[in-house]
Amino acid sequence: MEARINSLYRYPVKSMGGDALNSTALTANGIPGDRCWTVKDEKRGGIKGGKRFPQLMDMHAKLDSEPDEHTPSPPVSITLPDQSNTHSQDPNVNRALSTAIGEPVSLWPLLPANQIEHYKRPPTPDNFDQMAYFRELFARTDDEPLPDLSMFPAELFIYESSPGTYFDAFPLLIMTTASLNAMAAATDESNFDVRRFRPNIVLDTEAEGFVENNWVGKRLQLGSAILTINAICPRCVMTTHGFADLPKDPKVMRSLVKQNDGNLGVYASIERPGNVKVGDTAEWLPAS
Repeated sequence: MEARINSLYRYPVKSMGGDALNSTALTANGIPGDRCWTVKDEKRGGIKGGKRFPQLMDMHAKLDSEPDEHTPSPPVSITLPDQSNTHSQDPNVNRALSTAIGEPVSLWPLLPANQIEHYKRPPTPDNFDQMAYFRELFARTDDEPLPDLSMFPAELFIYESSPGTYFDAFPLLIMTTASLNAMAAATDESNFDVRRFRPNIVLDTEAEGFVENNWVGKRLQLGSAILTINAICPRCVMTTHGFADLPKDPKVMRSLVKQNDGNLGVYASIERPGNVKVGDTAEWLPAS
């Protein structure tokens, strides 16, 4: 199947809007500067994103400079929902973010992987209803199946993200224009704008349907990088939130469940670091 890179995206602060790139390196930790900042919930504890604080999706983050090995989280400028600005170096940044969200939060750069307390999930209360929690997280109704979470690293049940990263699961999220077109063709009730789904890489292909579903376990070369496709991406409540000019729309998840079991896109990791650019052709490689 012929495919080429249609677009590349980086999101400097977890769950905030980011920017398209023309080219980028792909390292063992994905795109440099992608999810290199996050907010922590100062009320309930833990690293949190748009699932807990949907207001983050209506913010935009831009790095002041490119990351390097000594500065994985360069200073970042943040545009708030009211179009005012704050900055990671502003002593009042946490107050500004907390006011915009309506809950106490703090902004954090990446910390070393050995600082595991920073990444741990907070203790659950005695009356915690795990099934209700997952149904809310994945925006599933009582009659809809929950996703199979066995595909994810077991450490994610202990940590909010793999220590040393702020990714939900894996360093890269890949989607195709085919899957977006399939959803758009399936219903005219919702807008399946790519911004709802926050991919890192969108591949353009003339194939039809949810072609990514068949990629799990395969290897592909993009530019000089080699990737391994790890898992299908089960979509969560973030896809239904309203932000910018996109309205809140629970029907997005109803359509995703009906058309593709609630999935859209695939997670990938980097087998061999390299460089990619828009227009690069994907080359499928033999199994290692």
